[in-house]
Amino acid sequence: METGKWRIEFYLDEAGRDPVGEFLSSLDAKTQARFIRSIELLRERNIQAREPLVRHLEGKLWELRQESQTNIYRLIYVFASGRRILFLHGFQKKTQRTPRSEIETAQRRFAILLAREGGEQE
Repeated sequence: METGKWRIEFYLDEAGRDPVGEFLSSLDAKTQARFIRSIELLRERNIQAREPLVRHLEGKLWELRQESQTNIYRLIYVFASGRRILFLHGFQKKTQRTPRSEIETAQRRFAILLAREGGEQE
């Protein structure tokens, strides 16, 4: 098991906007509370987390999974250097498969992050 604390961070765009935080704020209070608990579980379990909490998407992208009533929500994240879990994108899932456009949004934000931080992540 991994030792040491992992930090949770949300991607910030060039203007300092927090798109994942904005997505979470748009959800009802019950769903927000569920995500807060799920994020904490992920922080505790980090790379040891498994389904149904998380699922690998592709490459370095993972999704944190949450359901609330009849809605399905996802937060896409990566494990970043310095024991960080970096949330890149949040969305409501309306199809069986994760839409390509949602994955591409997360990939684009990850590429921006890599360029900002000057290198490859874990």
